[in-house]
Amino acid sequence: MKAMMMTAPGNPEVLQMQDVPKPSPGNTDILVKLKAAGINPIDVKLRSRGTFYPDSMPAILGCDGAGIVEAVGSQVTKFRVGDEVYFCNGGLGKHQGNYAEYTTIDQGFAALKPKSVSFASAAATPLVLITAWEALYERGRLEPGEKVLIHGGAGGVGHVAIQLAKLKGAKVCTTVSSDEKANFAQQLGADLVINYKQTDFVQAVLDWTQGEGVDLAFDTVGGKVLEQSFPAVRVYGDIVTILEPKADTVWKVARNRNLRVGMELMLTPMQLGMLEAQQHHGEILAECATWMDEGKLKVSVSQEFGLTEAAKAHKLLETGSMTGKIVLLIE
Repeated sequence: MKAMMMTAPGNPEVLQMQDVPKPSPGNTDILVKLKAAGINPIDVKLRSRGTFYPDSMPAILGCDGAGIVEAVGSQVTKFRVGDEVYFCNGGLGKHQGNYAEYTTIDQGFAALKPKSVSFASAAATPLVLITAWEALYERGRLEPGEKVLIHGGAGGVGHVAIQLAKLKGAKVCTTVSSDEKANFAQQLGADLVINYKQTDFVQAVLDWTQGEGVDLAFDTVGGKVLEQSFPAVRVYGDIVTILEPKADTVWKVARNRNLRVGMELMLTPMQLGMLEAQQHHGEILAECATWMDEGKLKVSVSQEFGLTEAAKAHKLLETGSMTGKIVLLIE
């Protein structure tokens, strides 16, 4: 089969098309003919600095995938040949990723693709959807009626988080960097959109909450944003980040306000081989597929590339400030 291989750590040009053996499914695996692969920031980071498994080079990147089941293992009961599925699996350097024509995946980690969306939209969904779900519902313990601040509301994780928070019955404010992104966030249901380049987001949040602060802040941006958000969260509130806190983060405000700080890295179960947690990810995708078919949730695809254009797609993602997601189409 054809696959876009990462031949060594480096610039996007290290992604090269090669012929590799077509994988065979194990007893509980499905063999998927891939139709699309999502591109995420983790792909760019691994390509530039090296994968988690440097002894397993060259590697096929791409955690997100969507396609059609072509074969099933002897113990597979969840899927049949011909089923359309989507999933987040592989791409970290050990198990094959999805920049390829075929892949295998344990049946428990995948879900039926939403019938109402394209393969491209489905492939753009899993990593950002699971990340936002776990950050809001599990780390942040978001409840109906609460107020949440979501940073980067037009980004991959952020625009999904807005929708999940609204589906929970929460009030949402979000930060963006332009009028175009503000309109996008408003269309997703954000109650308050703050252009952080023009407005002090902390003061805007305090005004919105009558000086109390939000129940939950969700940092999808990193850098100083985590620390800057502490005074925007109510006393005994929650703050969750998907980035590693900076070494010079000053925690005094968080401590004085008794904030509960959560870390979210949805790749942990894959890295540690935690089967039940990965199966939980499959359950999240199944739940959200229903919402997508009901028109309650959608993932925005900003641009599509062919598999041979993976390097070009990486270059675009590296420019930063993306609205929505980038996807590789696999023909």
